[in-house]
Amino acid sequence: MSSPAPEPETHEVTLSREEQWVVHHALTTRIDEAIDADEEPPEWALEALDAIEAGRETFTGRQATALVDLLERYLDEKPVPESDSVHGSAVRDRLEDTLESRA
Repeated sequence: MSSPAPEPETHEVTLSREEQWVVHHALTTRIDEAIDADEEPPEWALEALDAIEAGRETFTGRQATALVDLLERYLDEKPVPESDSVHGSAVRDRLEDTLESRA
């Protein structure tokens, strides 16, 4: 008899409507870029997008870590509106704090 796989570590991160929009935009951009390059979009991005669209604010450790990296790139690579910078930075910082507190 095999034991069930352990549940992945999850992180609850409360997002304002504006923060949800920035995360949604960054995720859809990442997914679209993969599709445009004839690549399979990352599973973590699809799952995180599903969570955002369903109004869930719980992410696995892998999703949270990847979201931090994605938001870093989104905020640094191209000029973004000031509001995206403010809200995206807030989410990135909150995710980093959440991940560090569990380390």
